Amino acid sequence: MVNVCKYRKILLKFLFCILAAFLHISAMTMNTSTATSKTYLLLFSQIGLLVLFLAISCTTPNTVNTDEWIPLFNGKDFHNFVKLNGTAEYHIEGNSIVGVSQLNTPNTFLATKEKYSDFILEFEVWVDTLLNSGVQFRSISDASFQNGRVHGYQCEIESSPRKWAGGIYDEARRGWLYPLSVNPEGQEAFQPDKWNKYRIEAIGSDIQTWVNDIPCARLKDDLTAEGIIAFQVHAIGDPKQANKKVRWRNIRIKTQNLDKERKSMPETVREISYLHNELTDYEKEHGWKLLWDGASTKDWKGAKLDSFPTKGWQIKGGVLTVMGADGGESSNGGDIITTKKYGNFELELDFSLTKGANSGIKYYVDPNLNKGEGSAIGLEFQLLDDENHPDAQNGTNGNRTLGSLYDLIPAGNLSEANRTTKRFEGVGKWNKARIVSKNGQVEHWLNNVKVLEYNRFSEEFKNLVAQSKYKNWEGFGQLNEAPILLQDHGNEVHFRSIKIRELGN
Repeated sequence: MVNVCKYRKILLKFLFCILAAFLHISAMTMNTSTATSKTYLLLFSQIGLLVLFLAISCTTPNTVNTDEWIPLFNGKDFHNFVKLNGTAEYHIEGNSIVGVSQLNTPNTFLATKEKYSDFILEFEVWVDTLLNSGVQFRSISDASFQNGRVHGYQCEIESSPRKWAGGIYDEARRGWLYPLSVNPEGQEAFQPDKWNKYRIEAIGSDIQTWVNDIPCARLKDDLTAEGIIAFQVHAIGDPKQANKKVRWRNIRIKTQNLDKERKSMPETVREISYLHNELTDYEKEHGWKLLWDGASTKDWKGAKLDSFPTKGWQIKGGVLTVMGADGGESSNGGDIITTKKYGNFELELDFSLTKGANSGIKYYVDPNLNKGEGSAIGLEFQLLDDENHPDAQNGTNGNRTLGSLYDLIPAGNLSEANRTTKRFEGVGKWNKARIVSKNGQVEHWLNNVKVLEYNRFSEEFKNLVAQSKYKNWEGFGQLNEAPILLQDHGNEVHFRSIKIRELGN
């Protein structure tokens, strides 16, 4: 990068010499010729203005050509950084920032004093085995939030068996936004025990990451537009993790004219969007449609009605809510179903449970199977507060818990090699449910982690049905196409961002 101010200073010194010469000549000719003295005074004033301009331009803060890459770390000191939250130590080795893990301290962050909005950030990192780390961006440390706890987007650095390095975590807020469970190729990008090159592009609501030039995360989110960048030393609880190091080097950032620097993200990398009741360009191009428009009852009706229920459901502020009643199946407004039938499909929605709530998302629903009391019959992605609803203890092996294929297959964790429990963000928070069904093969996903899979046409599935509460419903789960259902189980549950795309054979 050319240092423009350096050359301005050289010119400035030269002009000062000329100015001094003119002052000397002006003094000598002041009494000889009025015209000559006026000429010298005019030249003196013009050179003076030029000197003043150059002096000001070289003393203003904006002396760096912001169209170029800017080093985020000067390689000498932490003058532009501040340590936040924990007490883990940072020091400099050569041209690297080194963080050292420490017992009995919370997460520690070496944070920039400056805030950044749209940018492209690149760095190299080497993390010792057993240690977890990350780089915060568009993050916040404010006294009003947990005494200044750093919170916001984090690009994951890790070498654990789950292989989520390069994924995006929302520190101290919403948890995992983009786990690499949805990008198997990206899981192979990070190489343990060596330097790894990271790239983060945060431009508008588009947030994308690469590790060693392999695409990892493709996120769409607009919660935070600006914030600090911070290098994390993660809290530890095992003495074996103490005094481990994470090192960063070649840290640079670009904040202007970003379009010409953006890397192309392959279409095969799945986009995860957290925009509310809105489709992204990527989703539109890949066949997604809003199943609920966020404002009306269009395309929905009661499961046992010709129109939308007149009670028991509420639409307010972009949220569709089944209202609480007596906790009974379809005893208030009743279930609602789509007016269109679906065969092979991918369905995704956000849901929020109240304490002790029970509901469900049903598919391949046959509204004609049960004309009496209770819910319409179909395969069900269970929505349940496992901790506070008694049905979590019923059934077999937990097959009535959150994310399960109700009364048939329990939900687990099929995406993380080092974890068996589900990832539920909790009651009162927004969670993502996803159902993928193609040619009989079905998957349930909870917060972008696969919790179960099965084939609804298999003998194994038919045997499970024969031992369940559905054994007397002929042809259960075997329809080629049918409506999607949201269940009224007499408890308050909220829905939003309901979208679907039809899949080919």
